Amino acid sequence: MSVTHLKSARDHDALRELKVHLAAAMRMAVLHELDEGIDNHFTAKVPGREGQYVMLPFGYHWSEARADDMVVFDEAGTTLEGEGRIELSAYCIHAPFHRLTGAEVVLHTHQPWALALNMLKDNRLLPATQTAVFYQELIAYDDHYDGTADLPSEGERLARVSGGKPVVFMKNHGVIATGRTVAEAYRRLYKLEKACKTQVLAMSTGRELEVLAPGIIAKVLAPAALETHNRDDRDRLFFEAMMRVLDRNMPGYR
Repeated sequence: MSVTHLKSARDHDALRELKVHLAAAMRMAVLHELDEGIDNHFTAKVPGREGQYVMLPFGYHWSEARADDMVVFDEAGTTLEGEGRIELSAYCIHAPFHRLTGAEVVLHTHQPWALALNMLKDNRLLPATQTAVFYQELIAYDDHYDGTADLPSEGERLARVSGGKPVVFMKNHGVIATGRTVAEAYRRLYKLEKACKTQVLAMSTGRELEVLAPGIIAKVLAPAALETHNRDDRDRLFFEAMMRVLDRNMPGYR
């Protein structure tokens, strides 16, 4: 087999695995109550192909997501492989966001606890829990909701707002979480929802929050505490564990 054929085979295997992981993440989102039925989108760049992305076509409930139903689409929202259409906001937000930020995986949801926080005039995630501390340098805030995403210029605007950060808080709208892998992006989204939930619950008591001191925050965020290989292992182990949960409770995504 030639080098070209070997590369093609590797890319095909990588795309298949990506579809499985994306379908699994969508079912996990249902399990974790991050979904809105058939709305919102999870997308990923097709390995080895510029300007092509994979996602579940519009009309499927996220609990139905299967690798075999995933389609490949381009910057114009044209379906290149598979059957089904791409919803307008999917390519207006996701395609430009992938292109301009270089993100491999882009997850956009209206998940309830993050959105509840984003409904507030002051929607900042505060470093009042250990989990929230890890997000202090990861979130960009978009404070200007301007309606539904009907043009690619909206995805371009959001990409600029992100400033290279992997999470975007979209005021009165939702959140975007990105990653190098589906595992990284999904764990980032999942943990973010937990951090937002605990803050909103604590705020609902009407009592003052105990925000951690800068020295403690710096200690938690110290390089030794954030080794990349350790984080990669955590992302992978988390996602594999959640896939086992799906295999027991919501099988069929493969």
